[in-house]
Amino acid sequence: MKYSIDKQEKYAILTLEEENLNSILAPDLKSEFVIFKNEGVVNLILDLSQVKYVDSSGLSAILTGNRLWHDEGTFILTEINNPSVSKLIEISRLESILTIIPTKQEAIEYVFMDEVEKEIRLSSEEE
Repeated sequence: MKYSIDKQEKYAILTLEEENLNSILAPDLKSEFVIFKNEGVVNLILDLSQVKYVDSSGLSAILTGNRLWHDEGTFILTEINNPSVSKLIEISRLESILTIIPTKQEAIEYVFMDEVEKEIRLSSEEE
């Protein structure tokens, strides 16, 4: 599986450099998610700009990522440029479960806003 990772202080962007997210790649992607989570990546942005096809195994991998970051941190899908990928997410009714942000820049801004909200919540709970 080909991908690039851009790790920053508050987030990491994993860009999948594959056209197909299918049963061949899904187990590797799940493994990478677990590794990144164990390495302390707090917020993960999954860039799907190069992905043209996702099957049920690919959706399962995406849901694994979402589950790993659900309780602490944020898991964001971005740059879903292919209509068939968007349609599959829509048909599966996952747009209500997953955090989907149109562009990478907006996803990064979302992470920072989410972090600010968490800090405000924590400070108000401590008072």
